[in-house]
Amino acid sequence: MGIGKGRGRIALVMTTATMLVIGAAGFEYTQQSHAAGAEAQAQPVAPEVEVATLQPESVNIWSDFSGRLAAVEVVQVRPRVSGTLDQVLFREGGLVKAGDPLYVIDPRPYAAAVASAKAALTSARSRVEFARVELDRVKGLEYRKVISKSQFDSVNNDYRVAQADLNAAQAALDLAQLDLEYAHIKAPTSGRISRSEVTRGNLVEGGANGPVLTTIVSSDRLYAEFDVDEQTYLNLVRNHSETPLAVTLSLSGGDDVVYTGELHAFDNRLSTQTGTIRARALFDNPDGALIPGMFASVRIAAPVQGQALLVEQHALGTNQDQKYVYVIDENNVVTYRPVMLGAAVGERRLVLQGLNAGDKVMVNSLLRVMPGMSVTPVDRAVAAKSDPSVAYQL
Repeated sequence: MGIGKGRGRIALVMTTATMLVIGAAGFEYTQQSHAAGAEAQAQPVAPEVEVATLQPESVNIWSDFSGRLAAVEVVQVRPRVSGTLDQVLFREGGLVKAGDPLYVIDPRPYAAAVASAKAALTSARSRVEFARVELDRVKGLEYRKVISKSQFDSVNNDYRVAQADLNAAQAALDLAQLDLEYAHIKAPTSGRISRSEVTRGNLVEGGANGPVLTTIVSSDRLYAEFDVDEQTYLNLVRNHSETPLAVTLSLSGGDDVVYTGELHAFDNRLSTQTGTIRARALFDNPDGALIPGMFASVRIAAPVQGQALLVEQHALGTNQDQKYVYVIDENNVVTYRPVMLGAAVGERRLVLQGLNAGDKVMVNSLLRVMPGMSVTPVDRAVAAKSDPSVAYQL
C-alpha cells in the first residue's frame, strides 16, 4: 500500500517536470519568433521607382520666329501703247492665268497702222522686183561694153536701196503688229489680280511712265520673310546638310492649319541696327488661303551637331535656380545630380551638362525619395510595355 502511493507520487513529479520543460521550450521559441518579426519590420522594403536610361539621339531644335508673307512674283501691269481704255475683262480679286486678257485699248488706230505698213511692204517688194529686173538687164549691156561702168553701178545701187527699203517696210509692219498686240493687254503671269486702278473710257499713256492699271501677285507659292538672330543663323548654317531645312508656318488667330515648306535663302548681310539677318522660307499654297502681307509664325528645325541626350520634363526638380535630377547608381542608390539644360524638344529638354549616356534617371516619385535611399529601379520602357498607362503617369 505504501509502495503504491510512492510510485504515484514519482509519476506525478515526472509528468510535471516534463510539462515544465515543454512550456519553457515553447516560450523560448515564441520569444525568438517575435524577435525575428521585429527585426524584419525594422528593415524597410526598397520602393520601386521608374527610370529612363539615357541614350544619345539625333535631335532637331525648333526655333520660333514672327514674319510676314510676301509674294514670289509681283507684277505691275502698265499699258505699252497709248489710247482710250475700251474694256476691262477680269474680275477684281480673282485668279488669272498667264495669257488671260485683262484690258483692251482702242485698237482701231493700231489696226490702221498695220494696214498701212502692209501696203508699204507691198510697194517695197514691187520696187525690189523692178530693180532686180533692171539690174539683170544692165549686166548684159555692161558685159558687152554698151553702157559705162558708172551706169551699171547706179542701177546696182538702186537695187540695193530697194532691198533696204523692203527690210525697213517689213520692220515697220512688225512694229505696227506689236502695237496692235499691245493694245490687247494680257496677264504676264499667273496669280491673284488686284482691283483695276483705271476704269474704261480713260485715256492712258503707254510706256514706262504709263499708269499702273492693276497688280498681279503669284498665289501658288509664297515667301515667309522673318529676321533671325546671329547665333541661330550660325547654328543653321554650320550644322545643316545639303538637304533644305524643314520649316513650318501657322497663321495667327487660332488657325490650326500648318503649312510645311523649306528655308529658301538668307540675306547677304547682317543688320547692324538689329543684329539680325533677313531669311526667306518658301511655302506652297494649296488651298489658296495665304496672301501677301499676312502675319505668320515660322518654326525652323535646326539639327544639333552630333548626338544629344534628352531628359523628360517631369524628371526635373528645381532647387532655387538650379535644375537637378535623381540618378540611380550601380548600387540602386539615389544620387543628386545638377544639370544644365538647353532647348525644349517636345516634352523633353536637351541636356547640355551633368548627365552621361547610360545614366538611369528617375522619371517619377521625386517627392517620395531622397538622396542616399536604396530603391528598386524599374525601366520605364519595360513598365510601359506591361502597362501602357504608365507612359502617361507622372
